Amino acid sequence: MRIRKGDRVQVLTGKNKGKTGEVIRAMPKEDKVLVAGVNIAKRHTRPVRATMQGGIIDKDMPLPVANVAIICSKDGPTRVRFEFRTAPRSGSARSAGTRCEPVGDPRAAAAPAQVRR
Repeated sequence: MRIRKGDRVQVLTGKNKGKTGEVIRAMPKEDKVLVAGVNIAKRHTRPVRATMQGGIIDKDMPLPVANVAIICSKDGPTRVRFEFRTAPRSGSARSAGTRCEPVGDPRAAAAPAQVRR
């Protein structure tokens, strides 16, 4: 699965088409991702000892990974291939073949690991 936690993605199909958000959780076994603020369902809960208050709660529901695309900083939403030759997980856009870093990727801005001596 090419989409990971922390990536900014855009929904390509369905009732949430065009919405963007950050991946909260990736579920590779089910081929689904949980995107913040997208595909929200209303959950009716009863008051229990843990919460002591019932009501209607908004809950993010998973989307199929095929329905989302990573937003590239240069090209916008695109399919991405990853090459592991130069750096760990350097991405390039499939359509243009240009190198792109996913928008909002915390791993891209992280400082290189320091070697302990």
